[in-house]
Amino acid sequence: MVIRTLIVDDEPHAMAIIKKYAAHIPEIVIAGTCSNAIEAFQIIRQDKIDLVFLDIKMPGLLGTDLVRSLKRPPLVIFTTAYQEYAIEGFDLNAIDYLLKPIPLKRFLQAIDKVMQFLNGANKNSAQAGEEELPPPADQFLYLRVERRLIKVNTRQILWIESIKDYIKVITREKVFQTKQKISITEKLLPMGAFMRVHRSFIIPLSKIEGYHPNHLMVAGNKIPIGRNYKQACARKFDPEAGPADHTR
Repeated sequence: MVIRTLIVDDEPHAMAIIKKYAAHIPEIVIAGTCSNAIEAFQIIRQDKIDLVFLDIKMPGLLGTDLVRSLKRPPLVIFTTAYQEYAIEGFDLNAIDYLLKPIPLKRFLQAIDKVMQFLNGANKNSAQAGEEELPPPADQFLYLRVERRLIKVNTRQILWIESIKDYIKVITREKVFQTKQKISITEKLLPMGAFMRVHRSFIIPLSKIEGYHPNHLMVAGNKIPIGRNYKQACARKFDPEAGPADHTR
């Protein structure tokens, strides 16, 4: 696998750090570097770019505005010193969000997300992609709650529930509510560790206590299975049941 990568940052030191880290990853090929979003826009339109390390606060055009201007943006990892941009970045379907100065460990975790996403996309195009993958260590979901950025360990999540344009992230200790679409949240979770079972519910596979064709048990609670998700759930949780059992 070759991942053609563009680095966009107006800080030469930050750009050099990413290039240094990327040298450890054989799959990453640095296709170009630039110091502003306008130049990056031209490169992305003219060249095949799979991944962009994109600073947000740059003169002329913000990195977030660059992503909005592209009809089919490549995978994006935002890199910035400003934590307040995190939610906006994730709303734009960023694969990850790295705060400067970027530790090598966080860089590698972000690349792991890219690899999982690309491998999952290739696998799903050839088959149903039902293989369960363990979540990476220390993976977090970032939520904007009451003007604060909250970091939730994905291994502590019991389920995620959507209410219109809001989501509720339920853990054993707390319930976090934030304005975010569940479809965006689904893309930010560890691939293979969570499953959408209803238009309004996502659950971690490791927390499932029981299966019924109409619901799943999680922490003693019934989580409904949506009509459009019943066959996938039946294949996952009751593969030996016949077709009639899947529609009870």
